[in-house]
Amino acid sequence: MLLVLVAAVRPAVLSQTTGGLWEIEGAPGPIRQRMCLADTALLAQFEHRRFNCTRVVIRDQRTSAEVHYTCAGGGFGQTTIGMLTPRSLRIETQGISDNAPFHYVLQARRVGNC
Repeated sequence: MLLVLVAAVRPAVLSQTTGGLWEIEGAPGPIRQRMCLADTALLAQFEHRRFNCTRVVIRDQRTSAEVHYTCAGGGFGQTTIGMLTPRSLRIETQGISDNAPFHYVLQARRVGNC
């Protein structure tokens, strides 16, 4: 049962990536954001990365995954992650945040260590 729980939280595509300094393009705000991530699974809930959310992996393949998540306080989302390389990801995410819809496509690249 524990193995199922771990697999449900961290899809295989993200198991091929490592934490570190990631550069994110396509998010609202600055053209490029840099984030130090200990765990790249937070990219699956990018809009709600500061919240405690429960993730469920709906589709899990070696180079792509679909994750649905719900957060304390009512936010939720659906994210599709595609791996270009272990250091480069395409992330499409949509859902509800602060009672409003969001939808955007991100490009995430690991650019170094924190």
